[in-house]
Amino acid sequence: MRISINGKNIEVSDYLSDLVTKKVSKLDKYFPEDTEAHVTLSVEKNRHIVEITIPYSGGIIRGEEVSGDMYASIDTVIAKVEKQIMRHRTKLEKNLRAEAFAAHEASYAVDDEEEEEHKVVRVKRFAIKPMDVEEAVLQMELLGHSFYVFENAEDGEVNVLYQRKDGNYGLIEPEK
Repeated sequence: MRISINGKNIEVSDYLSDLVTKKVSKLDKYFPEDTEAHVTLSVEKNRHIVEITIPYSGGIIRGEEVSGDMYASIDTVIAKVEKQIMRHRTKLEKNLRAEAFAAHEASYAVDDEEEEEHKVVRVKRFAIKPMDVEEAVLQMELLGHSFYVFENAEDGEVNVLYQRKDGNYGLIEPEK
């Protein structure tokens, strides 16, 4: 696995780079050798953020962790990504190294609750009214939701407005 490490608002020292490489290399057993892992280390005020993105032939695995300590963030995000891989191993085995799961199966104890497939437990229907993005933001804030589905009055397409972790908004539009 190739590992690319980038820093935002932080100088990535040789020690930090070696540590990240060593920790991320633990995920080697799940991926083909030509897989590339992108690791971004960033500091915002006293928040140490580590993001790991691993694109592979069947999709993307991504993990992010924010804490007050860069080393703790690295350890936690590695654990999150590995847990994500193990939770979805039956779906991922087709695209990843299947033998990695067989070797890891004995050492990984999973609660029965985690093994359950997620299912749709509620369906909600509502009328979609054409509106501009600013009105959708207002509606979303009034409802107190973290996302809002609406028909964009400008192009007539269904869009999704969502609130990002940094407090700003994101807009998902269909490709044309």
